[in-house]
Amino acid sequence: MAKVAWIGLGVMGGPMARHLAKKGGHDVTVYNRTAAKAAAWVAQNGGRAAPTPAEAARGAEFVFCCVGNDDDLRHVTVGPDGAFATMAPGAVFTDHTTASAGVARELALAATERGLHFLDAPVSGGQAGAENGVLTVMMGGDTDAFQRVEPLLACYARMARLIGPSGAGQLTKMVNQIAILGVLQGAAEAIHFAERAGLDVDAVMETIGKGAAQSWYLDNRWKTMHARKFDFGFAVDWMKKDIGICLAEARNNGAQLALGQMVDGYFAELQDQGGGRWDASSLIARFKKPE
Repeated sequence: MAKVAWIGLGVMGGPMARHLAKKGGHDVTVYNRTAAKAAAWVAQNGGRAAPTPAEAARGAEFVFCCVGNDDDLRHVTVGPDGAFATMAPGAVFTDHTTASAGVARELALAATERGLHFLDAPVSGGQAGAENGVLTVMMGGDTDAFQRVEPLLACYARMARLIGPSGAGQLTKMVNQIAILGVLQGAAEAIHFAERAGLDVDAVMETIGKGAAQSWYLDNRWKTMHARKFDFGFAVDWMKKDIGICLAEARNNGAQLALGQMVDGYFAELQDQGGGRWDASSLIARFKKPE
């Protein structure tokens, strides 16, 4: 049993922390910006809640984090009452936030200066993957820190791999999101085309899903896309944030993301329609369903 702190109890962080406590049997202290959410988590899962990231991380061997963006991440690590100030010497900070590669490198350096270890470790699998403990974790940092935290990651991940040095995890998450954009837009256009052609969409999707067109999104979202139901899942606002990170990094490294720029504009349209909290599969909402 390890002494663990968890910072950020949103739709991803809450269930991931629960797996550490319930499945792993670890001693978990949690912090959340909204204190009531931390109190509710403790009531359901045990452990204790702390009033600041620093108090949550005090003396912890492992600190995990899943917050909103670069600024949130800086706040809970090196900001006032940040976790880095109180972590045990040699402790490992594992960050599951989807953030920039730049902030990962920045915080890895800050951790090293304090005798700590920092791993950037964004995840893929969405809320369902977090709830079911089957996330994929892509990581950047040093090998020793990864090997130490790997048994804890197994509580909520079916795959965790160290890709390279600090920042490599975030860069790999960008690759993941870029690939998803094409699949999402392709699925939206395919279903739209089948609808306009007057085909039996159920029959079409069940057939092509057994061939080269198969994807996670077709398997799990074609029915709700066809029905225009989007009140669940990975929100448009979150995907828009992630695309922005990808496009910013592409400007730095010279990558050409024509599809990314196009779909970024489509998600902006959905936000303008009030669909910021819709599932990202709502790209099909841009196409009117035939009567």
